[in-house]
Amino acid sequence: MFSPYYAWARRGGNAAQPAADNHCALNVALYSRQAKRWAMTERGQRHCSRSAVEFNIGPSQLQWDGRSLIIHIDEVCMPIPYRIKGRIRLEPRQLFNFSTPLDGAGKHRWGPLAPHARIDVDLQHPAQRWKGHAYLDSNEGDEPIANAFTEWDWSRSQMKDGSTAVLYDVEPETPAQRGQASSPASAGKVLALRFQPNGEVTPFEPPPTQHLRRTLWGINRRMRSDGPVEVSQQLEDTPFYQRAVLQSTLLGETVSSFHETLNVPRLVSPVVQAMLPWRMPRRG
Repeated sequence: MFSPYYAWARRGGNAAQPAADNHCALNVALYSRQAKRWAMTERGQRHCSRSAVEFNIGPSQLQWDGRSLIIHIDEVCMPIPYRIKGRIRLEPRQLFNFSTPLDGAGKHRWGPLAPHARIDVDLQHPAQRWKGHAYLDSNEGDEPIANAFTEWDWSRSQMKDGSTAVLYDVEPETPAQRGQASSPASAGKVLALRFQPNGEVTPFEPPPTQHLRRTLWGINRRMRSDGPVEVSQQLEDTPFYQRAVLQSTLLGETVSSFHETLNVPRLVSPVVQAMLPWRMPRRG
């Protein structure tokens, strides 16, 4: 989704879409107090292989053993070449076969695979080990996200009963950007869904919109909450994307929420596309 190389290949004039298998990456972000690491190296098709239970991306590997997703990480950060190496085991409490469109045309879809899971992290570089709660989802699309969206705010919150509440607040590409008249398909969309440990998916009424202060890069962001929202930890702050841990009120509970904002016009701007290879190198 963020690959500048895929975007450049699409603009290369070929009639066919570039092969997705030629633009694969494992993104690893570590925000511990002892060490902060971020790696995302794109690999060409000759460095990747996959089967029904295994996906190899360069020296890293994802495996499904029938019960858990095992991720073997062997990556190097950029521009400072710190190493990230180790193993992550993610064990879902319940697998979900749920998908819903994010846009009016149904060309972009999202769904959680394991909204509540256990995770076991064992890293050699940097040396760290811990266990905790995990979340795994999937986004897919039949066209670039710039064709459908201006921005979105997404959050997930772990509730007291073990369920996971997800809010997806989507702003589409405006009719003016497309040079078209307004239509129902261009309206904004809010998803408010609660994923229960027993596999049930229940919608709920989204709370009012609370606007947060802008990031250092000037990104506007918002969160659905019944009360004030506090930024407890800023994890990522980039020209087009921010990630933070928020304290808010949802469904009568005070919750800690993992929150992201994506600004699509910033992402596809030529300046940002030229900056991305400094953090996201490619090994063809």
